[in-house]
Amino acid sequence: MERWQDEAIVLAARPHGEGHAIVSVLARARGHWRGHVRGGASSRQRGLWQPGNVLAVAWSARLADQLGHLTGEPVAAIAAAAMDQPWSLAILASACAVAEAALPEHEPHPLAYAGLAGLLARIGEGASLAADYVRWEVALLAELGYGLDLSACAVTGRREGLAYVSPRTGRAVTAEGAGAWAERLLVLPRFLRGDSAAGPGEVAAGLRLTGHFLARDVFGLAHRPVPAARLRLAERAEAEGT
Repeated sequence: MERWQDEAIVLAARPHGEGHAIVSVLARARGHWRGHVRGGASSRQRGLWQPGNVLAVAWSARLADQLGHLTGEPVAAIAAAAMDQPWSLAILASACAVAEAALPEHEPHPLAYAGLAGLLARIGEGASLAADYVRWEVALLAELGYGLDLSACAVTGRREGLAYVSPRTGRAVTAEGAGAWAERLLVLPRFLRGDSAAGPGEVAAGLRLTGHFLARDVFGLAHRPVPAARLRLAERAEAEGT
């Protein structure tokens, strides 16, 4: 019998059979796992298994490669903290959907977990958390082996004045280095170059930047679509000029 216990973030819960659910979690030490939850879609348990909630979970199966069974006890009711704030809900839904679709199962992802846990702990901040969400996606790309190189210009070697990112290589470029090719490059928002706050339109630019590499290198290589929740978050940022 295979068993483990860990703290975990609920990523998704889908009804399965009468009143049960198949749940995906990101566990602190174990990574991304799925399991069958008896009664997980019932009125009594449905609130516990909401995406974003942090639980103390136990997983068990006869063999390690089986779906297994999950049980959980509440640690932090994150989902409830986002209910009345559209931006909070959009960020929570996108982060959980991206993590579920991007992270391979049964592999530890400590940086992704720490970053996601940090975001969720502040989920009530709403739109002001959006820039940090983009930073989390940058870190997620790096953990998956597709890190952006924002250290110096790929053309001039300069470390100052970085303004764009090559959609082909993921390397930063200055306005001088971009020249006539600027329109073909992805905008590098200022908040990703340092500690400055995000200005108008910069979150949308950041989501376009990370979204390009997620779609091509993460979801595209796995022949998966970009999660609908991620598309909705980007549309919100574009519509509001955030």
